[in-house]
Amino acid sequence: MDYWHEVAQSLGGANYDRAWALNAAGRVTIVDLDADNTRTSVDAVVRDRGHGGDDVMVVSVVIEPARGSMSAYCSCEHAPHCAHVAAVLLAVSDAGTDSGARGPKGQSFPPRDSTPPWQRSLDGLLPASDAAAVELCLFITLQTPRATRWSRVPQQPRLAARPGMRGARGAWIKGKARWGHLDGLQADPAALALLIELDVLDPAANSWGYTYRDDEWMQLDRLPSRTLWSLLTDLEAAGVALVSPGKAQHPVRLDGEPLTPRISVTENRKRLAVRGELVPVRDDEDADAGDADAGADGESEASEPLVTVGNPPIAVGRVTAAGTAEERIVLHPLDPPLTGPMRDLIAADKPISVDTASRERFESDYLPRLQAIAPVVSPDASYTVPAPPSTVLEVRVDHGDGLAHLTWRWDRLGGSIRPDRDREAGILDSVRSTAGAHASIVLPGERPDAAMVPPDQTLRGAAAVLFVAEVLPGLRSLETVRVVEDVEAPSFRAASQAPDVSVTAQPGTNDWFDLSVQVRIEGEDVDFAALFRALSENEPILVLPSGTYFSLDTPELQRLREIIAEASALSDRPVTSVQVSRYQADLWEELVELGVVARQEIEWWMRVRGLSDHDQLTPIDAPPTLRAELRDYQRTGYSWLHFLRTHQLGGVLADDMGLGKTLQTIAMIEKARLDALETGDQQHPPFLIVAPTSVVGNWAAECARFAPELRVAAISAMGNKRGTALADEVAGAHAVVTSYALFRLEFDAYATLDWQGLILDEAQQIKNPSSQGYKCARMLDAPFTLVITGTPLENNLLELWALVSLACPGLLGGRRSFTEYYRTPIERERDNERLRTLQRRIRPFLLRRTKELVASELPPKQEQQLVLDLHPTHRRLYDRRLARERQKVLGLVDDVDANRFQIFRSLTLLRQLSLSPDLVDEGEAPSAKLDALIELLREAAAEGHRALVLSQFTRFLGRARDAATDAGIASLYLDGSTTNRAAVIDQFRTGDAPAFFVSLKAGGVGLNLVEADYVILLDPWWNPAVEAQAIDRAHRIGQTRPVIVYRLVSKGTIEEKVMALKTTKAQLFDRVLDTDGDAIGGGLSADDIRSLVD
Repeated sequence: MDYWHEVAQSLGGANYDRAWALNAAGRVTIVDLDADNTRTSVDAVVRDRGHGGDDVMVVSVVIEPARGSMSAYCSCEHAPHCAHVAAVLLAVSDAGTDSGARGPKGQSFPPRDSTPPWQRSLDGLLPASDAAAVELCLFITLQTPRATRWSRVPQQPRLAARPGMRGARGAWIKGKARWGHLDGLQADPAALALLIELDVLDPAANSWGYTYRDDEWMQLDRLPSRTLWSLLTDLEAAGVALVSPGKAQHPVRLDGEPLTPRISVTENRKRLAVRGELVPVRDDEDADAGDADAGADGESEASEPLVTVGNPPIAVGRVTAAGTAEERIVLHPLDPPLTGPMRDLIAADKPISVDTASRERFESDYLPRLQAIAPVVSPDASYTVPAPPSTVLEVRVDHGDGLAHLTWRWDRLGGSIRPDRDREAGILDSVRSTAGAHASIVLPGERPDAAMVPPDQTLRGAAAVLFVAEVLPGLRSLETVRVVEDVEAPSFRAASQAPDVSVTAQPGTNDWFDLSVQVRIEGEDVDFAALFRALSENEPILVLPSGTYFSLDTPELQRLREIIAEASALSDRPVTSVQVSRYQADLWEELVELGVVARQEIEWWMRVRGLSDHDQLTPIDAPPTLRAELRDYQRTGYSWLHFLRTHQLGGVLADDMGLGKTLQTIAMIEKARLDALETGDQQHPPFLIVAPTSVVGNWAAECARFAPELRVAAISAMGNKRGTALADEVAGAHAVVTSYALFRLEFDAYATLDWQGLILDEAQQIKNPSSQGYKCARMLDAPFTLVITGTPLENNLLELWALVSLACPGLLGGRRSFTEYYRTPIERERDNERLRTLQRRIRPFLLRRTKELVASELPPKQEQQLVLDLHPTHRRLYDRRLARERQKVLGLVDDVDANRFQIFRSLTLLRQLSLSPDLVDEGEAPSAKLDALIELLREAAAEGHRALVLSQFTRFLGRARDAATDAGIASLYLDGSTTNRAAVIDQFRTGDAPAFFVSLKAGGVGLNLVEADYVILLDPWWNPAVEAQAIDRAHRIGQTRPVIVYRLVSKGTIEEKVMALKTTKAQLFDRVLDTDGDAIGGGLSADDIRSLVD
């Protein structure tokens, strides 16, 4: 014995024996072995099925022979005194080392194996390539355990199985095949896998306790698997022979014809004989007892013991000549599996005998319980088997004040009736049919399984009334349902007449009207508070104190229900009564059409009903002092504005750019001045016009041009710079024009003055509800507010809400309620019905006309997209930075709101890099866009055209202008930092410079540049409305030449993705502001952002 064996043996005799078996079975794999003259360390893994399956133990051992010390680790947590450490030591002895080190007793270490570690590991895991595969079998035999000193009662015979293999002489032998050690055999993998699958079914093989596991034989009646029969047939199909271990080694036959259990009752001399039987399924109804006892060979086997396979039994075995050389076994599958009582009844030595005196009790108390576990028949017709008792569904109804509690149960005579799924499913169907439209009240949720008891529930309010009045009488009439009630059910009656509904309206607070609803039915008044509560809670009926109830599902009450639902949803405070905003003209119209609103109560509605159709408003003549001729659509817009002002209603004028929104508004202001003169009102306050700084001067100039008699005060500086108070500055003016910045900074001064109306030009500037500009506009007290914008919707519906809330407070509710009621359903859930509701609500107070519809005299506009390849150096720089930014953005996009700034910083950086690398300090490279721009400008100038050149990025815009200058092309320049804006614009309009470089923001609002007929967009923006605003500086009323629009797009960059995203934004704009089609868009989502960098 060498040194390693001595150390292994010192860990305990039992551990040594187990270690020897593990090592001999090839279950030790050395991962790393390192040895020198003083120290040896080894890392290994041990596969040990003895630890609850094929567990892998990780072992590490370090031995210092000269010091006589050893340290060891094993994941079984019993190191060093465990079989796994000992097995590793034995494996080291087999592997050998070449260190020359010696143990304490002078033994030398074997020479070190020169085989590489990876090869040793794989050799330990894989079978030898030249190993011959052995044939496998499964021995099955009948064993009768002997009585022991602990139990002298003879044990029942049991079927047992063990693996075997083909011997050298052709017979089946046990050989090396043992349970728990199968994976070391060289055999067909499929057959081996099936045997291992059978092995792991044995509870003893997976026990962590002290359950005895016989490596020789497995007891088949303890295997807990309903798939056991399939496993046996698969073994046979895989070539694993099923044989008896007797000398003759007869095959074990799997008879595929299933047997089914039944109970036989026969009568002889007035005594009943009760026995359990197994019969073929096909003969279940007519086979006699003799057939049941016939074996496979036709010989009587009635005296043979019943042996089963599986727990619960899924097969039975018939054994002849058990324990002899001629032992034969036939296995039959069972359908259904045997229950414990049925197995005992079949296994009984003799039938149960019932005498005449006990017959009545047998039939009343025991026979129903027998019928619950198996069919009961009389094979020889000597006994008439009573029909099994029927299952009844019982419902107990406990009536209370406004409620009914239902408790359901299947009455199967105390469990003596076997569940009949078909019958019980039929009973549930009859209950469902009887309940009719109220089936969901009685049987909530999905259709229950036949054997499932309907859930207990408490019905309240309308549900309780409908159950008692319309469902309970039908249940009482069903023979298969038993109704048990604690007290007599209350009396309810459905009204025979429809309710008489009338609605009157009385002024409420601010812009709201309180609706008073009167309902009478069959001469009985209905309490409005109860009606309001029932409608708001979506109740189907309302019950009167008399017990009469009526349906709330009528056109009048359904519409009223919708009004209440919308009023509740769009109110940021609890709704205690029905309130309708004076802006909701369409709701008034629908109530009138239903005939429930008293005519004398709706004078106001009669005045404003024309708002629902702008074209039906009575047009009025333009003021005679207006120095302009209004086109038809402009006259309609002017008449609409006049109507809103005279009725102190707000509105949103959202015509396309270039259709004369400013002119229509000036006409309305001039009309107000003339009306004041006509009525002798010399003290009427002025209109306050708030606009971007860049167009304050334009408003003053346009007023002077079109209505020279209007006195206009243009506020261009703060009070401390003006040197005069605001009140003095605006005294005597008909209109006051100021910028958003000055309005915000001097709001307190503006708020102290009286105003005839507030006009917010380019109001998208304050579309953010959290901005100070928005808050100041909301707080200013003015009887009439007009919002002017060409882009009421750019990115999401909240922007539309913000602008509408400035003009028509309350129309769309508060911000939170609008998001819940409109924005989320439309943008995320694609709710077209809610979209149409929103369109109806805003239509009376939002006027939008497009150039295609109303200005056919405009010259055509041709748009062309030029896709440009980046210079190779530019391409390399872009791709390198794209990879970095893509990784960053994809890591942030799961929480867009929290990471919005970082995400858009990355996206903006990529957009700038698409123009020129030096914009983001990525190096220098030629710009394909600048080359294309110079070529376009040269051609335009040569042909007498003039161009607007637009960009989001002023640094690139400046470089583009420098490139034009270097090319000898005269130009002008305008961005947000330009101080002499009006002079620059006038210089372009009156001069002949062929190019005007304008930043997109600076040129997006308030400019009329029809002198240009070319528009060149150097970089696309994902919001098409912003681009449209800029293009419309040239393509507008007054333009006489066709307008050519060029969009320069860098190929293979984020700019191409931006162009695709613009389509979605345009859909959102069109679907909300137009009424055709059902497509719905949304804001910039996480998926949008991913698409920009993918």
